[in-house]
Amino acid sequence: MADMHLRRVVTDDLDALLDILPLHIREPLYEQPDHNELLEVVLDLGRLPEARFPHRELVLNSREVSQADIDYIVSRIGEFTGDNRAGINHTLHRISAIRNRNGHVIGLTCRVGRAVFGTVRMIQDLIESEKNVLLLGRPGIGKTTMLREVARVLADDFKKRVIVIDTSNEIAGDGDIPHPAIGHARRMQVAAPTEQHAVMIEAVENHMPEVIIIDEIGTELEAQAARTIAERGVQLVGTAHGNALENLIMNPTLSDLVGGIQTVTLGDEEARRRHTQKSILERKAPPTFDIVVELVGYYRVTIHPDVTAAVDALLHGRPPKAEVRWMDEGEEVKREAITSPLIWESKEEKQQEKPLRFYLFGANRFRLEQIAKEERKELKIAADLEQADLFLTTRSYYRRKPQKIRDAEAMGTPIYVLKSNNVAQMRQCLNVLYPRDSQPAYVHHLQRLLAGRSGLDGGNRTTERGDKRRSR
Repeated sequence: MADMHLRRVVTDDLDALLDILPLHIREPLYEQPDHNELLEVVLDLGRLPEARFPHRELVLNSREVSQADIDYIVSRIGEFTGDNRAGINHTLHRISAIRNRNGHVIGLTCRVGRAVFGTVRMIQDLIESEKNVLLLGRPGIGKTTMLREVARVLADDFKKRVIVIDTSNEIAGDGDIPHPAIGHARRMQVAAPTEQHAVMIEAVENHMPEVIIIDEIGTELEAQAARTIAERGVQLVGTAHGNALENLIMNPTLSDLVGGIQTVTLGDEEARRRHTQKSILERKAPPTFDIVVELVGYYRVTIHPDVTAAVDALLHGRPPKAEVRWMDEGEEVKREAITSPLIWESKEEKQQEKPLRFYLFGANRFRLEQIAKEERKELKIAADLEQADLFLTTRSYYRRKPQKIRDAEAMGTPIYVLKSNNVAQMRQCLNVLYPRDSQPAYVHHLQRLLAGRSGLDGGNRTTERGDKRRSR
């Protein structure tokens, strides 16, 4: 309840959203004493209409949603764009469509858009620092709401030249005139989601911004564009998919935002000195974003003030230094430093990891199973390539590139290339994929992903060294 007491809504234009609904759906909503707290209305063809509130869900009518109901709403809103989202002119509301295979709209999610004052106070010192700030959090937690206020504060209070890259018109509302919630910030609309990265670069090249605001960085091209913008000295404030920093590190598409991850093979002496295994994970480059803010709730965040140090700590299995901030009943911002390993225990660490499913092509199954049994590794053999997590083959087969290997490459299945079918090679393979040390589960998972992405370092590097020795 504290959150609702603290929240001060600037505008939600709720009537504008409810007015697009058929009467038999709209009236039950107005009858609710907490209808001002409405989050979204969900309408699916042939099902009962539902309303979602912060702490409950409500069936609005015993009458199933008809195609006429859906068509009525679609006729009263703007056009759906390439991401199947539409809006209502001069509001922040978002209507998302579900289509059938013929492209007809058969479901709608009508989400309330609100402009809120106050949330930015928890991170105002961070955005004032002119550093690049990335917001993370689950859907509906308030990332876009906070981003909207960041744009207004930077443009109005700090007189910055701010440009908002508004892919689905969710930040600045539908229509050509931006919603007042972003203040004097300028808004660039994006014709199609696939063009967001190009508009990001265009904003820098054509309009001389000091700050760029980006919602939902979700592709590799957008991550590359973000790095390009940061390298040109423009401050970035954006959001990305993922609840926590660990999620971002494990996302191969977006890990570049925090520096990218690579596998490094240490020499025997160095591994002994560090007390680690020989294959370790390292950050590849400086991060695009200097600060990561994890939104835990509307008025509670976890902050990583130094992403470089935080990523390095996580990759080495150490809890990073972070800070929790929240707003109390008196709307004062409170802070507390955290370094407890318990806070960083991921769900994967609480559960036993699922065994990898191998697809064998030219690799000796009986020998591999025997070694797995000796090493006490749980092993699954996939009969279907589509069900496999990893494609295991030998160097002789890989060089010939038969159809199965080409299929695996086309599907993006990680390929591990054994030098030969001998015991040492197979044991090395299993040790790389199932490390014995006590590193956190997400580190092990990353090692698997990265090893597979490069054709598995263990197999290929051993082969290269062996070839060089023979050539001498």
